[in-house]
Amino acid sequence: MGAIVELEDVTKRYQQGAIEVMALRGLTLRIEAGEFTAIVGPSGSGKSTALNLIGALDRPTSGVVRVEGRDLAGLSARELSRLRRDRIGFVFQAYNLMPVLSAYENAEMVMALQGVDPAERRERVTKLLVEVGLSGLEDRRPDELSGGQQQRVAIARAIASHPAIVLADEPTANVDSANADSLLDLMESLNHERGVTFLFSTHDPRVMDRARRIVRIVDGRVDSDDRKSSSVPA
Repeated sequence: MGAIVELEDVTKRYQQGAIEVMALRGLTLRIEAGEFTAIVGPSGSGKSTALNLIGALDRPTSGVVRVEGRDLAGLSARELSRLRRDRIGFVFQAYNLMPVLSAYENAEMVMALQGVDPAERRERVTKLLVEVGLSGLEDRRPDELSGGQQQRVAIARAIASHPAIVLADEPTANVDSANADSLLDLMESLNHERGVTFLFSTHDPRVMDRARRIVRIVDGRVDSDDRKSSSVPA
């Protein structure tokens, strides 16, 4: 179905005080449309760094990062901002919801920034909140929701604008086992039924069990790349 993400011989170096850290050392990776893939590895292996580069939140020291065939190095700051807004959904372990906005307002935020017609926004967000199990909670603010409910709002926000890929950085880290399983059920359903492409960074064995492809990174390089089955949903 075509590559959504391509990393070619990517390195990332940064300073941590007086110490130079080599977070990525020639990382090469390709993610196809429809995949449900987990990037795993020990702390400091480069998992989150890789997601930050794919999400255009940072730039590599060397190498090439492409999203939907576009070399991110050739894009201006404004173009990168539009790419993040329109083509990449983000789900973070800390939820990153706007505390003064309701669940509904958080879920519609990206579409509002895109200038989507209010009537269309209402239709899409209302359906999405039902789909993610938040019917009746539309008017609640994040501090009135459980951790699992907040992460459901974050997932709704991530997919509302029909992005090419959703990057999920430790999305189950701050919820209990029951909520983690429920969130994974939801994301699997979105992958199978909507064809949403998910790329996880995780330590969680439950995410690894569900992923159909596991890319293990050690010391900034791909150590193994295992597919359990076809990464494109039937």
